[in-house]
Amino acid sequence: MSLIEEIIAQVKHRDPEEPEFLQAVVEVMESLEIVAERHPEFVKAGIFQRIVEPDRTIVFRVPWVDDRGEVRVNRGFRIQFNNAIGPYKGGIRFHPSVNLSIMKFLGFEQIFKNSLTTLPMGGAKGGSDFDPKGKSENEVMRFCHAFTAELFRHIGPETDVPAGDIGVGGREIGYMFGYYKKIMNNHTGVFTGKGLDYGGSLIRPEATGYGAIYYAAEMLATRGLSFTGKTVAISGSGNVAQFAMEKVNQLGGRVITLCDSNATIVDEEGICGDKCDFVMELKNVKRGRIKEYADKYGSVCYLGDSVWDVITQQGLKVDVAIPCATQNEIDGKNAEALVKNGCICVAEGANMPSTPEAVRIFHENNVLFGPGKAANAGGVAVSGLEMSQNSLKMSWTRQEVDDLLLKIMKGIHKATLEASEEYGRKGDYVTGANVAGFMKVARAMLAYGVV
Repeated sequence: MSLIEEIIAQVKHRDPEEPEFLQAVVEVMESLEIVAERHPEFVKAGIFQRIVEPDRTIVFRVPWVDDRGEVRVNRGFRIQFNNAIGPYKGGIRFHPSVNLSIMKFLGFEQIFKNSLTTLPMGGAKGGSDFDPKGKSENEVMRFCHAFTAELFRHIGPETDVPAGDIGVGGREIGYMFGYYKKIMNNHTGVFTGKGLDYGGSLIRPEATGYGAIYYAAEMLATRGLSFTGKTVAISGSGNVAQFAMEKVNQLGGRVITLCDSNATIVDEEGICGDKCDFVMELKNVKRGRIKEYADKYGSVCYLGDSVWDVITQQGLKVDVAIPCATQNEIDGKNAEALVKNGCICVAEGANMPSTPEAVRIFHENNVLFGPGKAANAGGVAVSGLEMSQNSLKMSWTRQEVDDLLLKIMKGIHKATLEASEEYGRKGDYVTGANVAGFMKVARAMLAYGVV
């Protein structure tokens, strides 16, 4: 049994009830087999064993009072996974599915994602099983304040800098930052994704979606292709999906799908122009359901089905797939359908949205596949730029930030492609992302000794 196999077996033994975390560990560690062979200094220092164990796992109670005056209790998490190259950095997710396994998987992935940006940020993640859907503004505010009443002990601008994620947008960041500022009596860059009026950065809302499309465009360019005239399937309808859609439209592609937890809509004419604006107002202002798009524009709506199930069942032709919803949304059956229906490129706008079987099928069929830790790194990249602006007490223009985002995403693509070739898996972006992200963190850990 190799060292990597031993580590995977040990993680499975220690954490048998954490399937998402185990999936993430296996995916990364299998890519690092050749790194262990080439770098005995990492083996001697126990880098591989240390990197799969969080620095600390924080779990806490969040009591709050709803509009009926009843006390409610949720569970909060912060996984500070690795700060070898900078302060802990990673989003906060509010969703009923949040549990320790999902938090650890996201925090682990964040280590390598942040490293790929080349910015000084460690890996972390946090959240709660609180569901903001269906809650009043006051209930969301009270919960955010209660959550921050514990979280504040563990974060700081040079310690741990949270951001948003599923269920946590500008509204929630504002409530958490405001409460932190009040109890700490200072105004620092401790959260990113803030509003422009109090320290936020231009392009931050767009960054993850834009970045995924910039990365996909680089992948397509390796085959002399572009988004022009391409049919694109996007899942989700939140922040990432919205701005991925916007950027695809700008680059000449045609987005035909979006979804939420209740339904999928298919608009073969393309979701662009006024339709795109409607989706953004529906989701960001009215907080409505995607079915309302179908009601307004007469498009086809599939209740209870995901984008990928609809494509599988209906045989929709798709050139490019951008999964932007949640983990493991594309399974093997969906991947086979995408290949059959002409898909040539998949760029993950969400974290680990493709199952291992789906990834295998994409690789076997020569589909360009950009894993989330590389393709969706645009969000945390601009979060890092927001941290820089806060430290400098200044703000950059929209064009300056977008130019830097494009430069970072091109750099990530180049680094992942070069690493895949250097380590014998040319064109395998999964291996490339894992190796390139790991090397910087491993070298830093080696330099510090056993700490």
